[in-house]
Amino acid sequence: MRKLVHRHLGKVVAGAAIAVAGTAVMVGITLPGTAGADESGGAGRSAQQPGQGQDATEAGPGVVQKAPAEGDKGKGRDPLTDDEIKRVERIAATGQQLASGENVEGNRGPQRLTVDLADPDADELDDPNAPRRADVTFYDYRNDTLVTKTVDLDTGKVVQTGTQHGVQPPMSRAENAEAARILIADPLGAGLKADYKDATGQELTSPDQLLFNGAVYRAAPGAQPAVLDKCGEHRCVRLFPKVKNGPWIDARSLIIDLSARKVAKLGR
Repeated sequence: MRKLVHRHLGKVVAGAAIAVAGTAVMVGITLPGTAGADESGGAGRSAQQPGQGQDATEAGPGVVQKAPAEGDKGKGRDPLTDDEIKRVERIAATGQQLASGENVEGNRGPQRLTVDLADPDADELDDPNAPRRADVTFYDYRNDTLVTKTVDLDTGKVVQTGTQHGVQPPMSRAENAEAARILIADPLGAGLKADYKDATGQELTSPDQLLFNGAVYRAAPGAQPAVLDKCGEHRCVRLFPKVKNGPWIDARSLIIDLSARKVAKLGR
């Protein structure tokens, strides 16, 4: 029985990219390759090269200059500073609408997804003194709603709130981890656990033992089990797990519905 599951669900993929076919719509994913997921467990980021952005004479071989101090407030179209991000997150998280929400783990409060500098209004494009605003997005698992709040960084007030249904932005790290937790606990995760043990000699019991890329999955009528028909309205994910310092594991036939907290296998 284990061999059957292993052959169809948990084939180990070493180094090469996984070709994704079928009815899934992939959003915001870096497919596995020789580098792929960040081995430190964080989102993939490019390391700055010594001397980049400065006079090459100021940095010798193998020397990384200390980054300049970051102010607590940016100007114009400067990227949001760490202080600004923390501030708008705190401001946007207030209000009854969010207080009654639910995050991916089922706890109180919606799942925060992103914080981005908002685009200027059309009449502000050439204004160097245009107000700086930030868009903060949340996903409310209580009613499958994407909530976007726009915060004016100068006044500290929420100036706009929007809600959308059926809109599925890329998965956050917390959502990928919870999807893996659900999969590991589900009988359909047996192949994943078997392949992990084959690769490491250890039991797979926690998402912390893996790295992942994740992609939003949307249903196509008649092309998947009925249990996945609401994917797109529900928040569903297809995971690409990787053993830390080891191979990728092919779990692409398994879809996790985070809204319903269920796992289903796509037909071949």
